[in-house]
Amino acid sequence: MADRRLWSYKEIAAHIRVQPDTVRSYRKHGLLPAPDVVEGGRPFWYADTIRDWVTRRPGAGGRRG
Repeated sequence: MADRRLWSYKEIAAHIRVQPDTVRSYRKHGLLPAPDVVEGGRPFWYADTIRDWVTRRPGAGGRRG
């Protein structure tokens, strides 16, 4: 079953154990997937999108939250 909860920078940061500003930097540098939803100018990602990204992102060392 797909996890369609929407995550903001804050939830992503908690999942990968970094600060929200780090996640913003990832997006700025093209290291984060494109947002699944943009509401009021704020980006959000489905939890499954981020979990998939975590398994593929370079330098993660296999970490999972």
